[in-house]
Amino acid sequence: MEYKISEVVAKTGVPKSTILYYIKEGLLPEARKLKPNVHRYNDEHVERLRYIRYMKEEVGSSIEQIKAALGNPNRSLSSSLSMIEPLMNTLSRVPAEAEHYTQSEFVEAFGLDADIVAQLIETGILLPTGEADFTHKDAAIVNLAAAFESVGVAPDILKAYAEHARGLAKLERQMQQSLCTARTDDNFSTLWKILFETLFTAKPYLFDRNTYKVFVSALKEELNADETRS
Repeated sequence: MEYKISEVVAKTGVPKSTILYYIKEGLLPEARKLKPNVHRYNDEHVERLRYIRYMKEEVGSSIEQIKAALGNPNRSLSSSLSMIEPLMNTLSRVPAEAEHYTQSEFVEAFGLDADIVAQLIETGILLPTGEADFTHKDAAIVNLAAAFESVGVAPDILKAYAEHARGLAKLERQMQQSLCTARTDDNFSTLWKILFETLFTAKPYLFDRNTYKVFVSALKEELNADETRS
């Protein structure tokens, strides 16, 4: 289906000037020219604009990251992990400005026990993004594990988190592959949205809400027990 640029603006909420800028920068294909100053846009323009807007506003991707993904949308939605390349920093939870260390530098910089660090890596509780890519985020996990030990409580919950996270990660990979097989020319932005909303909205929502309900249930039981005793 073809649209006037005013109709594309209405469908996507992206201003005309921005649409023309994206075309100039190669993020959007050229519109079909009917005659001077008369152009027609199609569903691909609408789909890409929705994708660009979502990635900028909801994910925080830069124009360069988006441009790289849009440079080959079929590859970006293939079975390779390039589908999530624009979001790798978000997935790693490491701020762009974070300082990075090798393992030995990490231990020294944060005053950590090297044996504890090695043990946490072995058990899968400490997960640096690379062999020489430790940051303050990793230090926070080491300090948390040490805090558990300091009060005489084994950090079994952290081990359980790590174990279940590995299983969930495999399911998330399977979901991504299923989305790849569902790709059509008209659902590019929808597939990205499903993937990222699942990872960054649904997952914390379900985990946090279940914790909330368990804690509330335990609190009610304690209150009922106190009333019974009184």
